[in-house]
Amino acid sequence: MLSDYERKILRILFNYSSGRRRLPTIHELTVKTGKGKLDVMAALEGLIKAEYINWEDKSDTSNLVILEGWEREVEKPKIPKAPPQVQQNDLSYWTQY
Repeated sequence: MLSDYERKILRILFNYSSGRRRLPTIHELTVKTGKGKLDVMAALEGLIKAEYINWEDKSDTSNLVILEGWEREVEKPKIPKAPPQVQQNDLSYWTQY
């Protein structure tokens, strides 16, 4: 599961690349997120470890490859079903009430 900041960076990368046909620079990411370069780099490293992006040559963000543009669905915990109700015959209404 991604942190809020990593999710934000991923969405910026995906939306920026689909809208402008290029990836944002590190400076553009700092401007759009309001965080510093170290925070942006840490979020990108987190996305690499979670295998959302691949970034072999880290000299420029144009070398970055988006593997998944959306956060993966986390399997939701299953809610146990209530035990089935015992059905009474039609006469129970007349005899019990």
